[in-house]
Order: sequence, then structure tokens, then C-alpha cells
Amino acid sequence: MIKEWGDLYMNDIFYVLQNQTFIDLCIYQFGYAQNDPLSSYGPHIRSHYLFHYVISGCGTLQATDENGAEHTYHIRSNQGFLIVPGQITTYTADKEHPWEYTWIEFDGMHAKEALMLSGLSINNPVYRSSEKIYSAKLKESMLYIAHHPTETPFNLLSHLYMFIDCLMHSSASRTTPSSSGMSTYYLEWAFSYIAQNFQNDITIAGIAESCKIHRNYLCKIFREHVGVSPQEFLITYRMNKAEQLLKTTSLSIKDIGNAVGYPNQLHFFRAFKNTYGVSPSQWRKAQQTGEKGSDRI
Repeated sequence: MIKEWGDLYMNDIFYVLQNQTFIDLCIYQFGYAQNDPLSSYGPHIRSHYLFHYVISGCGTLQATDENGAEHTYHIRSNQGFLIVPGQITTYTADKEHPWEYTWIEFDGMHAKEALMLSGLSINNPVYRSSEKIYSAKLKESMLYIAHHPTETPFNLLSHLYMFIDCLMHSSASRTTPSSSGMSTYYLEWAFSYIAQNFQNDITIAGIAESCKIHRNYLCKIFREHVGVSPQEFLITYRMNKAEQLLKTTSLSIKDIGNAVGYPNQLHFFRAFKNTYGVSPSQWRKAQQTGEKGSDRI
């Protein structure tokens, strides 16, 4: 659903995209503006990433860095600027040559990764192009979104992906990610996915797909950084959850198996015994006996 807000200027466009369920990347707001001289917005704090591309004219951005110190950036046509969540910013059009820009507010699980690859950050917010072809496509993608608000969310999202791709390719500050940095990112994603889905029938291929990487690469970074395979990590995670349930609840062994992703009771029994050396019922009995024994001391 698209909601249009009141225009601030005759040539302004401002839309809010509502009721979305996209996770990887998501559009929240977008628009286009031709500013009056010295027109200003802020100080303001955003909840999502906000990117402006300056089509003509110029202006200034006042923005805090990661330590809270404020900096002033002078930005002209064919440049842009990024605002990150939680950052305090004010941006002002030039008195003689007020800027014209298009903008988009976005977020999602892959937004941080994309911006990291572009080299833009809270400490380096100014976009400068090193590839004219890609920067032209970047502007084109943003203007398409701004001028086609009635298209389907999927249509608009496809242009958001194009914008992100062009941003990464054209940014003069783009970086080649270190293997350790990207490995940490994918591992954190995998850990989060497992924590949210361990009770379901998930697979290593499914975890890798959620991370947008090949399962062989997922296995490689788990071995290198965690010391076990993804499958071993998943089993250990489930067994730790089962241990907690055995100790703190009166649920049946079958119900606990179901709760940690083992609808087949025999499979749960084998996985638990391989981990702890005893069956789930024997483990629970030993814990209860130990607790009773400690009461007599």
C-alpha cells in the first residue's frame, strides 16, 4: 500500500511504502524534491538507512560520527549522502544554487552488508562516483521508484536491488571485503537463523540459502571460525535446549524432542545419547537425584 503525504514544495514527491513483509531489503519511504534556497531538514534521527542523490545544485550535511562528534560536509550535483539509523543529521540547500535530489529510505538484513561493500558509513557518508555508467543507472533506479509509486512492491523492490548494485559498483570508496569480515557477517546470520528455527525441520542447505551463500562455503567458515561443522553446531544447539527443558520442565521426552526439532523420538534419543553419553530419561533422573542429594547436605 502506498501512502502519499502532503507536498512541502510544488515539485516535491514524498511517499511511504506500507504493509511490507520483505526481510532481505525493504523500502520504507522515497521521494524527489527541488528545494528552495536555504531550506533545511533536521536535526533529525532516522530509524533506517536514508540515501540522497543530488541531481543538481548543492548543499551541506551536518552529521554526527560514531563518537557523536558533528561534521559538516559540502555536497554538490552527482554526489550523494548516506544517513544511518540513530545518527543526528541536518541538511540544508545552498542559498545560491539550492539542490534538487531524489532519495530513498531502506533497510533489511542485507542493507548493512551492501553499504559496507560500498564503503559508505556513519564516518564516511558522502557518495562520490568512480563509474559514470553505474552512477547514471543508480540515479535512474531512484527516479523510477520516486515517479512510479503505484507499481507493485515487487516492481519497486527490483529497482531497489538495482540501486544497491549500482551503489556498490560506482562508489569511489567501495571496498573489497576481508574474508574475516564477511565470514563474521555470514556466521552471525547463520547463528540468528538457527536460534529462530532450531525447533523446525531445517537443513544446512536451508541455512546456507538464508545467508545467500553456497553450503560448501558455509561449512568452510564454520570449520575455520567455530571449529565444528554447521550440522554439529545445530545438534549441539538443540541438545543444549533439550538439556534446559529436561532440567526445568516436566514435559515428556517425546514433547521435548518435538520442541527441539526432533519429531522422531528415536532420532532424538540417539542425538542426545551421542552428546551426553546417556539417554534423555537417564540424564533427567541423574539431575533429579543430584538435586535431592544436595538437599541432604
